[in-house]
Amino acid sequence: MPGLGAWLQNHWWRPRPSLLAHALRPLAALYGHLSTPRGAPAEPLGLPVIVVGNLVVGGAGKTPTVIALAQWLRAEGWTPGIVSRGYGRRGDGLVVVDPATPVAHCGDEPKLIHLRTRAPLVVGADRVAAVRRLRDVAPRVNLLLSDDGLQHHRLHRDVQVIVFDERGAGNGLLLPAGPLRTALPEALPSNTLLLYNADAPTAPLPGALVQRRLAGVLPLADWAAGARPRNDWAALQGRVIVAAAGIAAPPRFFSMLRAQGLSIAELPLPDHHDYARLPWPDGTHEVIVTEKDAVKLDAARIGGTQVWVATLDFVLPEAFLADLRSRLPRP
Repeated sequence: MPGLGAWLQNHWWRPRPSLLAHALRPLAALYGHLSTPRGAPAEPLGLPVIVVGNLVVGGAGKTPTVIALAQWLRAEGWTPGIVSRGYGRRGDGLVVVDPATPVAHCGDEPKLIHLRTRAPLVVGADRVAAVRRLRDVAPRVNLLLSDDGLQHHRLHRDVQVIVFDERGAGNGLLLPAGPLRTALPEALPSNTLLLYNADAPTAPLPGALVQRRLAGVLPLADWAAGARPRNDWAALQGRVIVAAAGIAAPPRFFSMLRAQGLSIAELPLPDHHDYARLPWPDGTHEVIVTEKDAVKLDAARIGGTQVWVATLDFVLPEAFLADLRSRLPRP
């Protein structure tokens, strides 16, 4: 019931709980009880583990954070490997991701992470089993990144990186009264760093501000072949281009395109839109999409439409990286 879900989320992202949110507090208390970790402690995995996640439902910038961290870790001398759940894919078994793996088998975000980083990557609902499989297929990996594993308590972690976007923690309540999957702590645990994917802190916790930027644009076929983006936004100015975005916050993407001087016709789509059918009208001349959309588009399917891919980079603050470096052993 998407209409009901959108209506409920309008209550989640208010700064103070609405009457509906207060009415849902008993269910939120039940959710909090059921989601409290129980059982044996997390099992050490024999190598450093960094978990990237958020406390709220939906996207807040985990995928570009994982990409930026993998690239930085490689520059630091590490050989990172990545595990992910693979949200939206068919099945929940283990899949070793490679450039030819269909998105339906691994999920759009893991496919994008693998294409951008070329790091060994395994998806699976059981993150610990995914780690073991990863170590089997990529024995040179000496550090693990877990994409969206914050609530997967069986997975040991040396460092947690929590990401908030401009919405912050919303009304501050647990599901279904609010957007929180885990209660907002009064202080950050000692193994935790916080990043704000926003222009200013949006939660009452100390953290660093990430700089997000569109690195460039290139045709879909070139992007799929691994070409580097070109910073030639001027070539796309002076005409209206359809902008399609199947991400958690399409307006953010649209604003970034306009900041590059583009005139766009907005085409917001549901997060993880599957592109089983092309969503723009027949005869559309030009479309610009996010990388998360691009992984689900085949150049052979787009006909005469020119599809451009806008690439997003996160620039991690030096203070954040210095803090993270101090928490890791030498590679």
